[in-house]
Amino acid sequence: MATLQDIRRRITSTQNMRKVTKAMELVSAAKLRRAQARMEALRPYAGAMVEMIRDLATFATEKSSFALLREHDTAKAEALLVITGDRGLAGAFNANVLRACLAADRDLAARGLGRRLLVVGRKGIGTLRFRGMTVDQSWSGKSDRPTYADAEAMAKAVIDLYTAEQVDRVRLIYNHFTSPIEQKLIDVQILPIEPQGIYTEGRERPLVSYLYEPEEAEIFRSLLPRYVEIAIYRALLESSASEQGARMTAMRNASESADEMIDSLTLSMNRARQASITQEILEVVAGAEALG
Repeated sequence: MATLQDIRRRITSTQNMRKVTKAMELVSAAKLRRAQARMEALRPYAGAMVEMIRDLATFATEKSSFALLREHDTAKAEALLVITGDRGLAGAFNANVLRACLAADRDLAARGLGRRLLVVGRKGIGTLRFRGMTVDQSWSGKSDRPTYADAEAMAKAVIDLYTAEQVDRVRLIYNHFTSPIEQKLIDVQILPIEPQGIYTEGRERPLVSYLYEPEEAEIFRSLLPRYVEIAIYRALLESSASEQGARMTAMRNASESADEMIDSLTLSMNRARQASITQEILEVVAGAEALG
């Protein structure tokens, strides 16, 4: 049975841990507000950009002339761009992304396809390398405040792989921010750029004839790489907000668990102290009776 000194020591250590988790919760809440503001500011532009490019890709007259629209004849390999965090203590945030990455890797192996792995975040890099997987390119230190320059570097890497026909498809795996307590895992194809569905809700979409100014080729040369950059930048911001929300929630749960443990330990301490007092009284009474 634990002594009073042991229980007091555990209460003190739990209180110290609660101070740490409470501080981390407050820091994550402040970072979440900034990350969420940046993410929400980009969402309308990113959504409009994706919709416009996919719509243009649907009705482009010379798709074979543009490398990012052209599908390769034979499927040989796929690139997985996996976005994780640089730190842990965020619940299942990193584990969910890594689980999806490993599932995708097994699926590619089962279909006899190769895999090129591009990973963002120290947690993902470390875990996948520990499992013996080859990480072709990696970026770290980007999870707190990702910049557009970071997205440009990642976009260049995947575009180079695709245009050199080293991969036939590029997939983006990350956590999409829904709320501080909910993140949605996303596994989406970004290359080749998929056209909009011709059929929507059972009705055929009307064919559209676009007038380009300047010419179609110049517009696509400029906008297609920008589309990939925006898709990756949006994923980085979504992942950053998701990480802070997951960490804030995890630290809040840890603080609440610490409170419950302190209450339980305090009750145990009071019982042990009462038992000790009762035992001392019994010993005094027994001694008095022996003398008397």
